[in-house]
Amino acid sequence: MNTTASVIGLDIAKNVFVAVGRDVHGKVVWKRTLGRDEVLPVFANLPSVPVGIEACAGSHYWARQLNGLGHEVKLIAAQHTRAYVTGNKNDANDAAAIAEARARSATKYVAVNTAAQQDLQMLHRARQALLEEKKAMVCRIRAFAHEYGKVFPVGVAKFRAGLTPWLTHEGNGLSAMALETLRDLVSQLDDKETRLQRYDQRLVEATQTDARAKRLLAVPGIGKVTATALLATVADASDFKQGRDLSANLGLVPREHSSGGKQRLYGITKRGDRYLRTLLIHGARSALRSADGKEDRILRWALKLAERRGTNVAAVALANKLARIAWAMLAHGRVYQPNYQAA
Repeated sequence: MNTTASVIGLDIAKNVFVAVGRDVHGKVVWKRTLGRDEVLPVFANLPSVPVGIEACAGSHYWARQLNGLGHEVKLIAAQHTRAYVTGNKNDANDAAAIAEARARSATKYVAVNTAAQQDLQMLHRARQALLEEKKAMVCRIRAFAHEYGKVFPVGVAKFRAGLTPWLTHEGNGLSAMALETLRDLVSQLDDKETRLQRYDQRLVEATQTDARAKRLLAVPGIGKVTATALLATVADASDFKQGRDLSANLGLVPREHSSGGKQRLYGITKRGDRYLRTLLIHGARSALRSADGKEDRILRWALKLAERRGTNVAAVALANKLARIAWAMLAHGRVYQPNYQAA
């Protein structure tokens, strides 16, 4: 293999990998198709070289492995490599495009997750999936009950309070088969709630064992779920130069379409991690609901904004502030000060 490449693009998949190397002039000097078991041995025999991988499933694992071999691996979002694909789409052209993007100084990269981040992210994703399954089960039982003339009030707590008395009432009009089926569904719902409690306990333990998470809990609108989700997303706050960069990464800044010297700003971009953005916005809504009478400077600002622009705009704006505050606390090791004012 020719090892004169100044940058390597690696197109990854489950079993077939394609590596393409470019020299300092941008010319492709070698390309090779690798099996999954061949990747690490091949790169172990290469001198240290910048490597680009498209951010996708498994990319963080391979980035950590290749970094361990002494290479400088960067993950690139798919939208930043697509522009460099020439010809038809295939693995070799994709790898060449990744190498081209990796060689560009203006390319923006995705931070490589640590193993601890992967653990937290998996816990959050499993919990979120279980929440969706619980919601679907509640809706399913509601729909079945409706077919037998029973309508429950809005809200899970009211639904659970009325479900058991209805099932045990002799005049519910349910046959033995219907009653058995509904009881089985309730048993499944109980199991999901028990598992959710275990996940929540794990999040509590993760919060208690991390000093950064404990500091984040002092911020209004940030609880154990949002604090641990922030740490799962931002292991090293220095990956972002300033708080606005983190907020922009989460899609909480205005979308811009300016031309001819005239600036046009619209709603938020909604880019990046939808899950964390949703948590921050819901946390901001909760903080707004309980903000009356509090002396927190950020909450007073958000209440005045809500009076002028409405609760929805104020909640999103407060979420934007929360992301920036979280970055400052993580990047500089600060504690939250409710009445902090910049010099």
